[in-house]
Amino acid sequence: MRRKKLLRECIFLFIIVVVYTILTKYFDVASVGPQNSKVGFATINHFISLKIGYNDTFYQLSKLLGYIPFLFIAFYGLVGLSQLVKRKSIQAVDKELLILGCFYILVGIVYVFFEKVIINYRPVMFDGILEASYPSSHTMLGLTIGLSSLLISKEYIRNDKLCKTINIITWVVMISLVLTRLLSGVHWFTDIVGGVLISLLLVQVYRSSLELARKRKSRYRKL
Repeated sequence: MRRKKLLRECIFLFIIVVVYTILTKYFDVASVGPQNSKVGFATINHFISLKIGYNDTFYQLSKLLGYIPFLFIAFYGLVGLSQLVKRKSIQAVDKELLILGCFYILVGIVYVFFEKVIINYRPVMFDGILEASYPSSHTMLGLTIGLSSLLISKEYIRNDKLCKTINIITWVVMISLVLTRLLSGVHWFTDIVGGVLISLLLVQVYRSSLELARKRKSRYRKL
C-alpha cells in the first residue's frame, strides 16, 4: 500500500513537471528576451523582469550561497568513503548513502539535460552570450541537495543540538538562495518556479527510494 502511494506521488509530480515545462516552452511565447530570444509565459515573465531588473549584489550573493550545498555532498561523500575503507565492501556501506550517491548522479543528469535541451534563455546576457535559463540550476541544486540532506541528517549528525542548528541553517540557505536568485534578475520568474517543481520531484523520488530501503532493512532485521 505504502509503495503504491509513493509511486502515485512521484507520477503526480512528474506529470506536473512535464506539463509545466511544455507550457513554459510553448504557452504565451514572445520575443521579449535579449536578441529577441523567445520566452514562454511572456506576459508575466516580462512584467516581473521589468520590475526586478538586474541586481549584481543579489547575483553575487546567490553565487556564493550556491557553493554551500556542495559542502553536504563533500560531507556525505567522506562518510561513505570512510565506511567503504573500514568495511572493505561497497555492499557494506549504508544503503542511505548509496541511494544518496545515486540521487546526486540523477540530479547531475537532469542538470546536463536542461543544459542541452534549451527551454529558454536568460533575461540578461553575460559576455554577450545567451545562456540556458530553465530551470534555475542554483534553485534546483540548492533545494535537491538541501532537502535530501534534511532527510538523513539525524542519522549522521548524532548531536541533537548540532543537527537542529545545521537543519535550520540549511533551510535559511535554501530559502535565501531561491530569493536571491529571483531578485538578481538573471532568471525569468518561471525558471525559478520550474527549479522548485523539478526539485520537489527529484526529492520525492529520493524519499521514496529511501523509505523503501529502510522498510526492507527493518524486515531483514526482524528475520
